[in-house]
Amino acid sequence: MSTLPKIAWVGLGIMGSPMSENLIKAGYQVTGFTLEQEKLDRLAAAGGSAAGSIAEAVKDADVVITMVPASPQVEAIAYGPDGILENAKSGALLIDMSSITPQTSVDLAKAAKDKGIRVLDAPVSGGEAGAIEAVLSIMVGGERADFDEAKPIFDALGKTIVLCGPHGSGQTVKAANQLIVAVNIQACAEAVVFLEKSGVDLAAALDVLNGGLAGSTVLTRKKDNFLNRDFKPGFRIDLHHKDMGIVTDAARNVGAALPVGAVVAQLVASLRAQGDGGLDHSALLRAVERLSGAQL
Repeated sequence: MSTLPKIAWVGLGIMGSPMSENLIKAGYQVTGFTLEQEKLDRLAAAGGSAAGSIAEAVKDADVVITMVPASPQVEAIAYGPDGILENAKSGALLIDMSSITPQTSVDLAKAAKDKGIRVLDAPVSGGEAGAIEAVLSIMVGGERADFDEAKPIFDALGKTIVLCGPHGSGQTVKAANQLIVAVNIQACAEAVVFLEKSGVDLAAALDVLNGGLAGSTVLTRKKDNFLNRDFKPGFRIDLHHKDMGIVTDAARNVGAALPVGAVVAQLVASLRAQGDGGLDHSALLRAVERLSGAQL
């Protein structure tokens, strides 16, 4: 019998499915729940167990991991008679890897403590590719002892794993991450349109740019998206729109000015309003193309 903790995984989307599968590969017993049957079938095919409800998934789990789109979904699966807090055993560790507001994480930790459940907020960066390759950056908020206990699990999912402070700190750092990523993608998109309209070999230009100070993980990961106009979602505009709302609201609360971030947040919102919310966030290129006269 394995001495590894039993894991319940709630939320098997673009990120959650490959992440849960990496835990199975690492030898963990994973029981999953999500609303899509095909995702449950995929988990079972990978060696996990499919549950019919949140309560069934979490009842025997030592660790419960959640990966859902936003704060309302976290609250929906955590609270109420059918939720995690009412059905997980006392002493369990709840690791929320969703990207949500810092306050939602703080409130969840307080509510869970009353049930004898410990909580870490542990959002990730790296997109679908990082999830598949188990090279995610994981920013964590919570108690040091709980972080140390969870570290072997995090090691099966990512490469850069840092405890950033108390509850909510992981979400604050993730908000800053999303600000940087959005501004970076926007800058890359503007450069792509500028280069193409100037008649430059785009592939050659992006290669040399990525080898200098303009290089970035964003450009490395998204270069082919730009070159091929391939906007299959690794991280959807809809979700980045949500995240830009989180960072602009959190910044306002602490008195931090985000002049460039505010503009990019509006560009993300405009792209979503034009029907591109389901595309990858590299589709910010489409917004620049429209502003530059292209008919898309």
